[in-house]
Amino acid sequence: MVNVWFPYGKTEICARIPTRNFLGTITPKDKPCVADPWEEIIRALKHPIDSKPLAELVHPGDTITVVVDDVTRPAPSKLLIPPLLDELNHRGVEDGNITILFGCGTHRPVTPDEADELLGADVVKRVKTLSHNCLDDDLKFLGTTKTHGTNVYVNKVFAEADVRILTGDIEMHYYAGFGGGRKSVLPAVSGAETIQHNHKMILDPQARTGVLEGNPIHEDMVEAARLADVRFILNAVTNSEGELIRAFAGDLEAAFVEGVKLVEEVYKVPLDRRADIVIVSAGGHPTDIDLYQAYKAVDHALDSVKRGGVIILLAECPESYGNEVFSDWMMRFEDTKSMRREIKRHFVTGGHKAYFLMQTLQKCQVILVSSMPDYYALNVFRLRTARAVNDALREAFEITGSKAKVWAVPNGHKTLPFLENLA
Repeated sequence: MVNVWFPYGKTEICARIPTRNFLGTITPKDKPCVADPWEEIIRALKHPIDSKPLAELVHPGDTITVVVDDVTRPAPSKLLIPPLLDELNHRGVEDGNITILFGCGTHRPVTPDEADELLGADVVKRVKTLSHNCLDDDLKFLGTTKTHGTNVYVNKVFAEADVRILTGDIEMHYYAGFGGGRKSVLPAVSGAETIQHNHKMILDPQARTGVLEGNPIHEDMVEAARLADVRFILNAVTNSEGELIRAFAGDLEAAFVEGVKLVEEVYKVPLDRRADIVIVSAGGHPTDIDLYQAYKAVDHALDSVKRGGVIILLAECPESYGNEVFSDWMMRFEDTKSMRREIKRHFVTGGHKAYFLMQTLQKCQVILVSSMPDYYALNVFRLRTARAVNDALREAFEITGSKAKVWAVPNGHKTLPFLENLA
């Protein structure tokens, strides 16, 4: 037997895979973390890409809004924000003029305990923090994107700041191509109407993981961020342990693109064959906080499993399925055809996740190992369930046969396996 450990919630679980069935573990081509994260972030701030240094873009008395990721993202905000605040202070910007805005998109607000966890208690005491609400009635209208006609409404505090700074991490994303950069405006601090108009373009064949060129969702996000007059971004690329590999700062597009190059180098993993069974972890906390977030790992794993095969998803899901529209669409619609029709007629954020899951279930079966009640997993989301990973593996062998081959993907939220001969 081969023992493979997978992140699960805030702990790990072990799968025991027969040696004769095991193809291997699909892991990123990890790079070592920097020796001094603070020094690396300061380097990025002082030597930005295609931009003046931050110190030349801000002035004493300016109001600053800094967007950070919410609890559903693994961004190392606790590393990024303190040196950024110090750099602003050195330029004469007082803490009282700085607001940290959690880019919640359509997600729930960040709790006080989560704010401490994301930023550190010292930062929360220093500056004002605020969670974006996409349903606020005082959103600011910035204009309409020229290419795709999206009306861009954003958070009022964000829009009215003298300087707007985006932070976050760059990683694979299953319809925007990559997270990070412009995504901290749309969807992070945008209104529901804006988000829905952007996300309904998921039906475009170029709206997929690892693709930027010709991706309408990405292009629309960039244009929205330009309408918001974003002055500066500070993004990170981390290894599979969540440690900082490199920081990227500067121009909204140029700094982001440089970060994307590193993500592709580390996290795109070529394969020579598909497996009958793929065991994939959503990455543990916070990326397995609910099924809505954890699904991304399934989407990343799709190219590594055969049609008719099985994906075993390991995701604790302490907050269950995470999105009411996601659940509603899975109950209302029988197939992808009816979902596509609804997306074209009346797209609602959350429906896209149901559409992607339904597409997946047309290709393979999914066995979920989680703490989510079976009622939802079985009856709403049409998944098989198992209480433990090795129970799920036994069931997968019953479906695919005793000679089935198995890939293991411990960091499915970050890793993108792809067939080399199909690339």
